[in-house]
Amino acid sequence: MSTYDQQLVAFTAALQAVDPDHVEVAIELEALQSIYGENSVRPWSATRRNADQDDSRAPSPSVEDPLLGWLPGDRIRFEVLTTLQLTAPHEAVQIRILVTLPSAYPASSPPQLQLLSRYIGDFGVDAALFGAIMRTYIAHPGVEWNPGDVAVFDGIEHVKGVLGEWYDERLSSGLARRLEYEQEHEAALQKHKSDAENILEASSEVAETASPQVTLPSGIKLFESEPIMDRKSVFVARACTITDPAQVPLIVQHLLSDRKIARAAHPVIRAWRVEVNGTLHQDNDDDGETAAGGRLAHLLQILVRPSVARSFRNRAEHSWFQGLTNVLVVVTRYFGGIHLGPDRFKHINASARNAIEVAGLLDDQTKKPKGNKRK
Repeated sequence: MSTYDQQLVAFTAALQAVDPDHVEVAIELEALQSIYGENSVRPWSATRRNADQDDSRAPSPSVEDPLLGWLPGDRIRFEVLTTLQLTAPHEAVQIRILVTLPSAYPASSPPQLQLLSRYIGDFGVDAALFGAIMRTYIAHPGVEWNPGDVAVFDGIEHVKGVLGEWYDERLSSGLARRLEYEQEHEAALQKHKSDAENILEASSEVAETASPQVTLPSGIKLFESEPIMDRKSVFVARACTITDPAQVPLIVQHLLSDRKIARAAHPVIRAWRVEVNGTLHQDNDDDGETAAGGRLAHLLQILVRPSVARSFRNRAEHSWFQGLTNVLVVVTRYFGGIHLGPDRFKHINASARNAIEVAGLLDDQTKKPKGNKRK
């Protein structure tokens, strides 16, 4: 048994012997130790008040004073060390939480939690995160506490959830900046391509090894939405006007010839509708994201092109009228390692609608610029 474990055993035994009202607290401390493992619960001395003292060092156990200076009526303070699992491929990190139990806990006062760790992974803890941990039991969202109930475990697990979300948000911000940089860098490379590079690409050696570039059909312009980021996943949509179903596979192949798009988890989730000689043609493809293509198809069915709407007084005469026609929308999803659940469909449809607005296929009064035109 380690020094810290011996100290905890002595502390809980003495606590129950000296103050029967704290039997529940002693049992809770032992339960926390069994849940979080060896050396995870470290009682603090009642005299440990110096802020300059090393927080990682617990006072040495004392045979003469197993209560570490604690007296009935004093608050009980102990440190909990536990592991926070970060999103793969990032390694788990250890976090340190200071727990303070008022003398009236658990009868009439909740615990108080304080984050001792200064960094979560590579990110420094900020004041907002520190304050959120302090408000665990007194603010929403937090941990509901009822008088008489022990609640330290629920609080620590809540803190781990808050820290995980905080960490993922910072990773997502970094991913968004990196994606923006890659797009700008790629555009700059294309704009400033030198004659020497053009000659090199035309050489027979490159022709034998390079992948053929699929060009867009004549007259097709792709319009791109701004990226939507959520928990490291990124959603980008592209929309265009089409006049024939045969254009769809050519446009899809053009997008897949872009290596950045092709390496996405779901590069070409799509739906399209086109009217040819009075006949409506339509189709969709999930591209591995179950039901996503059908949801995009439904989005096209409920949106209306105003210029078309004004040209028909009796909509019932045209069964194909409901929804946009002569449009293709393609959504690319970069999976960040965290499953989003139903939220992914919300982001897929939102990015698709944004691209359709950028393409100018919706009412001028309702469309809002969401991205950039691309040829």
